Amino acid sequence: MNEATAHLLFDTVERLEKNIVARECPAIVALEGTTGPGKLVMSDYDYLRDSATAAAFEMRAAGKAAEIGVVRWVLAVPQVWVFSAPGTIAVRAVSNHRLREGEQEAITWMSFDQDDGIDYGRVAYARRPSGEPVFEEPEMFEVGIRPTETMPGFALLQRCLSEE
Repeated sequence: MNEATAHLLFDTVERLEKNIVARECPAIVALEGTTGPGKLVMSDYDYLRDSATAAAFEMRAAGKAAEIGVVRWVLAVPQVWVFSAPGTIAVRAVSNHRLREGEQEAITWMSFDQDDGIDYGRVAYARRPSGEPVFEEPEMFEVGIRPTETMPGFALLQRCLSEE
């Protein structure tokens, strides 16, 4: 990941962390392009409701990406990771319910850079007894990942790649 994309990632994650501290859980996408504003940030509070809502937000973001001649973007989404079987990870929407055995809250992120490619990762976090979240540093996956259609950023990525 190059320096410009890393800067965009840290900025996007920081924005989402502030929302999580405020007990809000929007999806946030930050886009940088060759025209228009230096950085365009969009958020959607209904993103985690269902896959159609998530895809609609990503399509709106892809439309803006095309308008500004996107060169890089980062999408960050708060989710609960479910570790059920070795090597298997599922995700679900965050909620006010207690975490179950094998679950962890995390910010799932995907980045795209026109020159550098695609990266995936997460920012795990735990909560103090008061409910205040404590965030780890962003980690990037070093193993090969095959995103499914339900992974945050999949629709946005497919649309951006088809327009190149």
